[in-house]
Amino acid sequence: MAQSRTRHTHTRNAFTLIELLVVIAIIALLIGILLPTLGSARRQARTTVCGSRLQQLSVGLTLYQNDFPGHLPQAMGPLPAGGESVIGALFGGKKGTLPFYGINEIGAERRPLNRYVTTQDIAPDEPGDPTAPAFELEQFRSPIDKGLNDTGLPIPGLERAELMYDFLGSSYTLNDHAPDTNPYGDEYPTLVPSGGGRMPQIEQPTKTWVIGTHTIYNYDDGGDRKQYWFGTKEIRANLAFLDGHVRLGVPVAPDQTPATSDYTFLPSTRWLDRY
Repeated sequence: MAQSRTRHTHTRNAFTLIELLVVIAIIALLIGILLPTLGSARRQARTTVCGSRLQQLSVGLTLYQNDFPGHLPQAMGPLPAGGESVIGALFGGKKGTLPFYGINEIGAERRPLNRYVTTQDIAPDEPGDPTAPAFELEQFRSPIDKGLNDTGLPIPGLERAELMYDFLGSSYTLNDHAPDTNPYGDEYPTLVPSGGGRMPQIEQPTKTWVIGTHTIYNYDDGGDRKQYWFGTKEIRANLAFLDGHVRLGVPVAPDQTPATSDYTFLPSTRWLDRY
């Protein structure tokens, strides 16, 4: 009888070096493809949240104007040379860190739009104490806020701002002046008269922005602040308009242009003629 033969099989349990390198290369390729997509999706989500908060401020503005017809929220602040003036940055938000114009002294209680956008009990200010903790208002903080790389202030610790929300008290700003080339003042008041008071007559409410991300003033004072909040090398802004609608990622004109096909700073087409 023929002798039976036993066949032994060997199971291979490990990758070879070449197979391992191929797997690593594939994973690296997939990561390279997916990361930009994930980053873009994350930026878009943050931009949308920013727009949602801007819409909330716009609704609050409507409520404010029900109580104060024809007026935008405005507060007086001290001027470096003495006296007081309406300071646009004080329209809403929390106490900031900039030690000028009352930014680091006038907190949430005295910023007029706040009571119209939150049901929180706003903690009272600590008058004259800029070191007192600021009352936080997340409605005024944008998730795309990347601050300011160059504030133009030759003061140690104030050369740049990590977040505009912390620096001025809000990631958003009011349309109170048109861009100019003067770093020492605002030459062209727009929706808020320089001494305060009612808005002028508005020619195009659907095109005139009223509250927006600080990036809308990127080219103000004759410079380029490089506020790339939207993840591109193109300056964009989220804007709320006087008729109540909000637009996301609006391209900002790369100079002191006060009006484009997307928006205008000006109450009327010939507004600058008076200056």
